[in-house]
Amino acid sequence: MTGLVTLVGAGPGDAGLLTLRGLRALEQADVIVADRLGARTVLEQLEAEGIVLGAEVIDVGKLPGHHRVPQDAINALLVELAHAGRRVVRLKGGDPFVFGRGREEQLFCEAAGIRVEVVPGVTSAVSVPAVAGIPLTHRGVSTSFTVISAHDQIDALPGGADHTVVLLMGVGTLAHSAHTLATGPRGADCPVAIVEDGYGPGERVTIGTLDTIAPLAATRQVRSPAVIVVGDVVRLSPHAAGMLPASAGAETVMPERAVASVLPESAAVAGDEPRSRLAAALDAGLAVDTGLIRAIDSTLAPVADRPSARGVRASLSALLSRKASTS
Repeated sequence: MTGLVTLVGAGPGDAGLLTLRGLRALEQADVIVADRLGARTVLEQLEAEGIVLGAEVIDVGKLPGHHRVPQDAINALLVELAHAGRRVVRLKGGDPFVFGRGREEQLFCEAAGIRVEVVPGVTSAVSVPAVAGIPLTHRGVSTSFTVISAHDQIDALPGGADHTVVLLMGVGTLAHSAHTLATGPRGADCPVAIVEDGYGPGERVTIGTLDTIAPLAATRQVRSPAVIVVGDVVRLSPHAAGMLPASAGAETVMPERAVASVLPESAAVAGDEPRSRLAAALDAGLAVDTGLIRAIDSTLAPVADRPSARGVRASLSALLSRKASTS
């Protein structure tokens, strides 16, 4: 009797983001053919949580520049296991159909008479920027995004900083990608974020511009796996507060968590310090909107009746008026 191959997306490496359908497939499998990125981590987390999987696990993971098991051999292995009547789960990081070669494996198995089911996964292109507080689209900032494999050098891309670009597998070609994008309509001051090891123990965020990101990454010794985000949405990240030049285009809404980093609670009663910090933030192009005002109010609320707080509020009113008149 011929078995079944199920392509399962493991997500970005957090077992909590594995779908229920994917978990059921793993529990019913006789053998799991697992990738390195995301997939093995999810299996380890499931085991740590007491979820026992009875399947044999075959590791076919790839390291940068080294494919221990070539893709042709993986394809042949899936067919061999299924022809032996086994229920096979091909566990792939992220989503099988987003730079995962999932459709290639599906076509190969189907050509050999093997039935294939596909269980989508949460792609790192969307989920990893989210852990850094970066939405790929945001009202008034960006209405579209492009996901690109930057494993090879990229060509020029249309659109400006209001069109988000996500680069996967792009650490090795970062300098070239940044130069290519900077020479287009985005310009050298377009914000860039690199999120390393999203959802992993080494999670780290590096913020810069197309002009500065390559030397910053070299200084910080940025390593794969990492997701690179280019565009004005990077300004929405709390990690970006005070780290980027003023936007040349439309103003950007400042998240409340970012306000907290600009105006610490201790600064609310520190004389002129709140004014200077907020003045710098406002002059850097951070927008004045209801979210910012709410954040300021909540910061000052515990000390609202103190004379120093009243002075801060008056200074803020002057700053907001000045910003509105020059916008």
